[in-house]
Amino acid sequence: MNVTVNQKNMDLPDNATVADLVAQMQAKPPFAVAVNMQFVPKTGYAQHALTAGDAVEVISPVTGG
Repeated sequence: MNVTVNQKNMDLPDNATVADLVAQMQAKPPFAVAVNMQFVPKTGYAQHALTAGDAVEVISPVTGG
């Protein structure tokens, strides 16, 4: 299935979860995930199934002053 991750298309297996996506991206903590503009808590990554066309943002914190 095709989803948009940080405004780029990405192919994932059918029935992929947020946990699968994060693993495929090899995302390094800390980061937050939103699917269709809704925050997904880390405890819900394995249960949150993605569907074709979802818009996912993987966001790292920005520091500075």
